[in-house]
Amino acid sequence: MLGLAAPVLLEQILGMAVWFSDRLLTGHYLETPHLAAVTLMAYVLWLVWGLFSVVAVGATAMVARFVGAGDWATARHVTHQALVIGAVVAVLVTIVGNVWGDRVVAVLQLRGESAELATTYLMCVLPVVPLMMFQTVGIACLRGAGDMISGLVIMAVVNLVNVAVSWSLVLGLGPLPALGWKGIALGTAAGFVVGGTLVIALILRGRWGLRFEWWRLRPDPGMIRRLLRIGLPGGADMLSIIGCQLWFVALINQLGTLAVAAHGVALCVESLAFLPGSAFQMAATTMVGQTLGARDPQRATRCVLIALLCGGGFMVLVGAFIFPQAATLAGLFVRAEHAHVAQQAIPLLRTVSLAMPALAVTMILSGSLRGAGDTRWPLAFSLFGLLGLRIPLAYWFAHDAVHIPWTEITLPGWGLGVLGAWYAMAADLHVRALLVTARFLQGGWKRIDV
Repeated sequence: MLGLAAPVLLEQILGMAVWFSDRLLTGHYLETPHLAAVTLMAYVLWLVWGLFSVVAVGATAMVARFVGAGDWATARHVTHQALVIGAVVAVLVTIVGNVWGDRVVAVLQLRGESAELATTYLMCVLPVVPLMMFQTVGIACLRGAGDMISGLVIMAVVNLVNVAVSWSLVLGLGPLPALGWKGIALGTAAGFVVGGTLVIALILRGRWGLRFEWWRLRPDPGMIRRLLRIGLPGGADMLSIIGCQLWFVALINQLGTLAVAAHGVALCVESLAFLPGSAFQMAATTMVGQTLGARDPQRATRCVLIALLCGGGFMVLVGAFIFPQAATLAGLFVRAEHAHVAQQAIPLLRTVSLAMPALAVTMILSGSLRGAGDTRWPLAFSLFGLLGLRIPLAYWFAHDAVHIPWTEITLPGWGLGVLGAWYAMAADLHVRALLVTARFLQGGWKRIDV
């Protein structure tokens, strides 16, 4: 478990370093509208990644299952068909983004200069979306086979390129022009170019048994249906989370630029606790798939419990660190003139630090169920928690008054602003933690046929 989780954790730390880098650049060298724009674009890129997760979730589960059963030929076939589906999704995302990119920003309620900045960023990144797909789906297949090292090495190079290009173009280092905000977007695009190219090279060389064979790229309707049967609910689960998070951030966008900026700073610090859970979630996904493929459900259960103990323990410890250090951590991401942004982020950080146990359980147990191919229940829990609790409660807690759609009814709200929205998030996490724990204990995930 540690052998699988440690490389992923290092990879996540490298990714966090890039996220931190972008916010440090924005917070110290640009203005508050740029902070709002960079927060929104993090969500949009997460949405694009979520679209590819429709393919990646199914690919990881099926590759892990066939590798566990010793059927490498079918594992290679799954990898190729996953890339075929991913290519179709990448083309559609690129077309939609180019045609309706500015409308996407408008739907998310960002206004004025921040909206213009977000659209500029999006146009810089869209041309490299196909390479983002290769990076996401290719690494997911390698992880299913048990190769966690390649993803780490690739992301190390990607993040180094991203940070180097962003800082150089924002500040105009050496002979390079000082492009400001556009430099951050070009740094992100450069990272995706490098990452996608490296994944293609590894698969062409047959890394970890997933040897590239041109003839396997011919679409196989039967295998595509099997991939989508697992991937669609799992990907829909990811997309429902991301979509509701976009709705959530659109709600926060309505509260003003200061609220959006504080939300972004708090999210950045929260990722310190998020990373260990994400690493053990991915490790559990791989180990559950492989142990069930080897027909050892008892070992699969032990893998999940170890992942929960290790990853959840890390998250709780980091949350305990964040609570008393919230002011110091928030202040790292803004310069002195923007101290009001950091001040508004402090209660957000303290709220999420108390919700760390629930977040750990939700993440790691949901990842374990996906590794078993049990993707429908996590989807149902996400839809209930996000649509039934987080979004309605966020409107009620954040606003002074809440209008019920399609009626003339207006209810009094709590008027807590962005903090109220984070209270709603904490309530959602606790309910979903209880639901996913009940499904794990019930044990039906051990009998899923992929």
